[in-house]
Amino acid sequence: MELTKKRRTRRVVPYPLCSFEEVADFAAAAYDLGSGHSVRRVTLFDHLGKSPDSGPSRSLVTNAGKYGLIKGNYSAEQLVITDIAKKAFGEKSSEHVKAEAKIEIAILSIDPFKLLYEKFVGNKLPARTVLADTLKEHNVDENIVDSLVDNFVVNAEYVGVLQTLAGAERLVTIEHALEKFPKTHFESELRDSSFPSAAIGVSIAGIITSGNSSFDMTCFYITPIGDDDSDARKHSDLFLGSIIEPAIEPLGLKVVRADAIDTPGLITNQIIEYILRSRLVIADLSFHNPNVFYELALRHVSRLPTIQIVRKGDKIPFDIGNFRTIILDCSDIYTLVPKLETYKSEIASQARRVLDDPNVVENPVTSVYPNLGLRLQ
Repeated sequence: MELTKKRRTRRVVPYPLCSFEEVADFAAAAYDLGSGHSVRRVTLFDHLGKSPDSGPSRSLVTNAGKYGLIKGNYSAEQLVITDIAKKAFGEKSSEHVKAEAKIEIAILSIDPFKLLYEKFVGNKLPARTVLADTLKEHNVDENIVDSLVDNFVVNAEYVGVLQTLAGAERLVTIEHALEKFPKTHFESELRDSSFPSAAIGVSIAGIITSGNSSFDMTCFYITPIGDDDSDARKHSDLFLGSIIEPAIEPLGLKVVRADAIDTPGLITNQIIEYILRSRLVIADLSFHNPNVFYELALRHVSRLPTIQIVRKGDKIPFDIGNFRTIILDCSDIYTLVPKLETYKSEIASQARRVLDDPNVVENPVTSVYPNLGLRLQ
């Protein structure tokens, strides 16, 4: 009896299974060789010193096509450079246009990547398992989910929408990613309508940049900030990303820090508004920063929920020394890391307590004037 061997059918995957960076140089070489016009496939690979019919070369053409960089498959005579690729690699394109085009190609044009970006933009990068589960929930083939997740993360970092801010990796808005590439006057007047704008103006990982936050859902973080490379800034970034946000966000509040308020207007006025209107304030007394104590005093007058924290070793001033302050020991990594979960729990517990009953915690003002009230117009 003769058995017929069942032919294996090749599974067609509609998405690129490599990172954008892996095909970007190939597309740029194709553009340069043909000056933006179509090029012979064989000539291109000869120019690159590669065999046009090898497995890696075929994969290169296939994935470049799936990213929308070229038209034509691995057996085509000619490879045609697409309009979006011309924007990304053309010598006439400004750096702003190139960067925006690359975001479109690497993230927004690939459905699973666009899905992940739009779902999590404005937040810290979730764990890989969370990203994978999101794709599975949208019926993406489980066999390629892990590959898609890896390539999404690599692409997001490559095109600048995944950045390290305040001590954590965060998916930022397109507008934020493009800030370092100034527009020409013409681009400012006529922004290409082909680029989605839905993600622009969204908050960055709990650090509000759009200025549209609801104060009822806001925790304002009063903290010494300082220059980017200062100890105070590193301290603030560490506390924000590793302790404050993980403790507060599960309570449904977004954490806002003063340096991330970028709406037009006098920054001092905006800070005062956040101090007096936010549902919760956490004041970091570390480094004995005078601005922090001034802002804390304003908050005390508001009689609204407030939590005080300080790094171990910094003396708490006498006037507020009798009121509860959570002490965080960050003297060295060996002391801090084992206590991170404990510190987060302490802050979360205190936050729940003062949010449930704002009068439960006294401050120097309310202890003297228990009936003092502040009405904001």
